[in-house]
Amino acid sequence: MNGVELLLLGRTLMKIGEEAVPAPEGGRPPAGVKAVVVVMSDVYEHPDSAVGEIAARTGLPQSQVSAAVARLREAGSIVTGADPRDRRRLLVRRAPGISPRRAEVAATSIDGALARALGTDDPRELAEVRDALDVLARRLTPASLRRLKAEAGAQAAAGAPEQA
Repeated sequence: MNGVELLLLGRTLMKIGEEAVPAPEGGRPPAGVKAVVVVMSDVYEHPDSAVGEIAARTGLPQSQVSAAVARLREAGSIVTGADPRDRRRLLVRRAPGISPRRAEVAATSIDGALARALGTDDPRELAEVRDALDVLARRLTPASLRRLKAEAGAQAAAGAPEQA
């Protein structure tokens, strides 16, 4: 597998994940669900961040981060408050409890979306792919990405040529 194939696999997995996430209150999943997941993940990893900091880390436009923060706050997944050092800044952090929406999403199986993507409902094939995804999820964590970024930064500082 090369980098392009990995990117395409990631895109496919994102689409399967989007399909697996249940729509809120029986409606269609709202547009921007990817941004919401990216922002939520960043907030959980970096509590008490300002919207601009989240935008800088995620690469999302600040307006998209603000919209995702508003949706996550409305769903009860995050809380916001003024920065005590600068009351003009809004800080974002994970809500202390588990919101009903977060519990619903966490309890939803990927099996239906995975079966549709694979074109089969064979329990053995589904289990094989689900197990492979579980291995990847355990091994490729936010810490993995931090290591990758740190290594790239160290290579750049040492004058090593960057790869495109």
